[in-house]
Amino acid sequence: SNGLELFNTWFFNRNTSDLEDFLALDHVYPGLADTGAHIGQICDADATTHYLQYWYRTRGVVTLPQAIRKLTKMPAEVLGLKKRGTLEVGHFADINVFDPQTVASGQPTYVNDFPDQTGRLFIKSRGYAATIVNGAIVTEQGTHTGARPGRVIREFARA
Repeated sequence: SNGLELFNTWFFNRNTSDLEDFLALDHVYPGLADTGAHIGQICDADATTHYLQYWYRTRGVVTLPQAIRKLTKMPAEVLGLKKRGTLEVGHFADINVFDPQTVASGQPTYVNDFPDQTGRLFIKSRGYAATIVNGAIVTEQGTHTGARPGRVIREFARA
């Protein structure tokens, strides 16, 4: 449909009461990715925003500190990302500044922004004041600043 018609549907985990019990477990954190294989049909880029909006704020399955730990420290530890996932002296400081009461997923839109003008779905989240990567402000009020201080992580040391 080239983005002229969009619809949302749940593919998996329709029984949210079971999922609620699972996500409440201390050793379980959310994760979702298909590495862009279906970028023209689905958009899961707002999975963490949805987690904060729905599972933390709406359903109360986790506290805010639990949600932050499950979105930062736990994945970094599982992937063996050195000096990441916590705010500590000497660590890389990647920070999302957000309002937990307003963070929310936006509606998907269709954009043609690849070099060959291929289309993809895009979801712009709300409630984020800034994203800071290695001390540089990368986004401010949802707008990219042009800064690109990040780098590809090639070193993993599984815990």
